[in-house]
Amino acid sequence: MTTASVTQMKCACPSCLCIVNISDAIQKEGKYYCSDACAKGHTEGAGCSHAGCGCHA
Repeated sequence: MTTASVTQMKCACPSCLCIVNISDAIQKEGKYYCSDACAKGHTEGAGCSHAGCGCHA
């Protein structure tokens, strides 16, 4: 049996649709985010700014 390594996952922001490469993601408290805005909980009301994603929860 072989072991698979996870290299991508959904951004940890609940309203975000982005898939992030773990190696490029912003890590905060053991979770992976696609942008500073998502990692900071959209405290300034900004979205992640990625095309097709309208998160700013």
